[in-house]
Amino acid sequence: MKTVAKLWLLVTVGLLAYGYYQAMYVAPTEATMGEIQRIFYWHVPNAMMALVLPYVNVIASIVYLATRRKSPEFALKADALALASAEVTLLFTSLGLITGMLWARPVWGIWWTWDPRLTSFLVLWLLYVSYMMLRSFSSAGQVHTLSAVLAVFAGVDVPIVYFSIQWWRTQHPSPVLTGDGTLDPAMLHAWLWNILAWFMWAVFITGLRYVLERRRQLLDQNEALNAMEAAQ
Repeated sequence: MKTVAKLWLLVTVGLLAYGYYQAMYVAPTEATMGEIQRIFYWHVPNAMMALVLPYVNVIASIVYLATRRKSPEFALKADALALASAEVTLLFTSLGLITGMLWARPVWGIWWTWDPRLTSFLVLWLLYVSYMMLRSFSSAGQVHTLSAVLAVFAGVDVPIVYFSIQWWRTQHPSPVLTGDGTLDPAMLHAWLWNILAWFMWAVFITGLRYVLERRRQLLDQNEALNAMEAAQ
């Protein structure tokens, strides 16, 4: 697995570099916004990953809730995946907000507007901040169960974010592939390469964080067993 992880990382770094090259040097300059539009090639893939990973978090959380009594060991694995995907979701929602504001300032003239898409995306970020605070600072014995319930609740916001630009009047641009506008083929090519690159990166860091969390769980189990043996 270490070899697979190294190869995955190598390919991912190569794709990120190639995506950067495509975005900066191959894709044409957008006629209206100019060079600032190039942030699109990173903002949209980051936002997409921020809407995909919550479903990993939700599924893993539901599996944990369903198996925590019948199969505690399997439930721990699901909980580790839930935590890993939540952390990476928070990372990508943060990147989505930052790149979005960097794009909005020169285009809209302001850093932030209470647009439905932006507001619902901010709510998603706040929900995962709450999730991580609960996991990090709560000492309650039911913290894993409570965080799993919060994850399911956070997942409800994802379709709201996605459909917000169709449900309400919004300042945010329409969807790239299904909206009114069309992409230049060179722009589309660069965008698709960056989506693949950031997807590979999301999978890698989620897997890495899962492995680290599983090691922590096993270490805690061993320490608990050793303490029980010492007490006897």
